[in-house]
Amino acid sequence: MENQALQKVVLADKFDQINDHWNPRIAGELNGQQVKLAKFMGPFEWHHHEHEDEFFMVVKGEFEMHLRDKVITLLPGEFLIVPRGVEHRPVAHQEAEVLMFEPASTVNTGNLEHSERTRKDLERL
Repeated sequence: MENQALQKVVLADKFDQINDHWNPRIAGELNGQQVKLAKFMGPFEWHHHEHEDEFFMVVKGEFEMHLRDKVITLLPGEFLIVPRGVEHRPVAHQEAEVLMFEPASTVNTGNLEHSERTRKDLERL
């Protein structure tokens, strides 16, 4: 059985297609999970996710994950898992390219479902 979807993904090529910030795109799917790519720049809103854990990995640049009690800086090749229910806010002082891995049901703004940055129908790269 031939599988047309079986292709390698070149992250640099996918990130080259993204020309905005805080607007995740779907780069792949597996087992009800999505691999999402986004460019971060500036601060995002404080939010949390009731039912989903989130995985953030820096591909290029760096960003800070602000938590209510500390700030964690992520550099290229580093990742952080934010457990469900934990309030957080990503902040990038310069543009960062970030890979996220999370359930397909995850809305980028979590409990702020009606924020101007909320993205529900994500573009596929």
